[in-house]
Amino acid sequence: MDHTQLLHTLQNAIPTAIWYLIPFFLVAAVIKSPWFKGKAGETVVNLAAKLFLDKSCYHLIKNVTLPTEDGTAQIDHVIVSRYGVFVVETKNMKGWIFGNAKQRQWTQKIFKHSQKFQNPLHQNYKNVKTLQSLLDLDDEQVFSVVVFVGDSTFKTAMPENVTHCGGYVCYIKAQTEQRLSDVEVQKVIEAIESGRLAATFRNHRKHVAHVKEIVAKKRSEPRCPKCRGEMVKRTVKRGENIGKDFCGCKAFPKCRGIVGASLLQQRSSQMITARSGR
Repeated sequence: MDHTQLLHTLQNAIPTAIWYLIPFFLVAAVIKSPWFKGKAGETVVNLAAKLFLDKSCYHLIKNVTLPTEDGTAQIDHVIVSRYGVFVVETKNMKGWIFGNAKQRQWTQKIFKHSQKFQNPLHQNYKNVKTLQSLLDLDDEQVFSVVVFVGDSTFKTAMPENVTHCGGYVCYIKAQTEQRLSDVEVQKVIEAIESGRLAATFRNHRKHVAHVKEIVAKKRSEPRCPKCRGEMVKRTVKRGENIGKDFCGCKAFPKCRGIVGASLLQQRSSQMITARSGR
């Protein structure tokens, strides 16, 4: 075979090879997508519930979307038992995880790269309250549970209701005080099934749009120029700017970052020019 024939053969073979590679790249893209990671995490949680929780006592309800005043709340898993109703939020993440119950944001660190994400306990709070409202249950009857799946490691002490993988099963089984009768358990299951929105693509898209709207709103809110924390609206109580509104760091007095009111008249003219040079 001369060089011309070889070149012609390669030219014909390359398009065919590309067509064979397209499905591979599509599958790789799906596997790396947030949607797939979320579904994979939920599958792990589902499997743990089916293997280690007695079906006659613990009733698993998956992917519950409930209407709220401002949109929807989507709950990954609800587990109903006579020991309470467990609202489970799943996080499929890797790397080191830093956070505590009170922090507004937690940190994920992968090698030298760090990024913030919403405290999942705070994220699950709306789900818990929405479900409580639907079921008319007390705080003692509903539990918030956060489950991390994937190759992640907690680098700070976590609350007992924040667990790894199947660890959430141990937390659920540790609740041994009866909080609901068998009749109430059945009523709760029926109320959830009748109150949830249909698991359709349209409802899912509505929920995604609602979440994006919340995220966009949070991003548009002013952040503390010093610690990047949350800001709260305050009013100047004395001085030249009395009565004017400004945003001050929520962590005050630990952090004194401000935005607005001409930065409080440039920090009161730099504290009257450092007290007139002392």
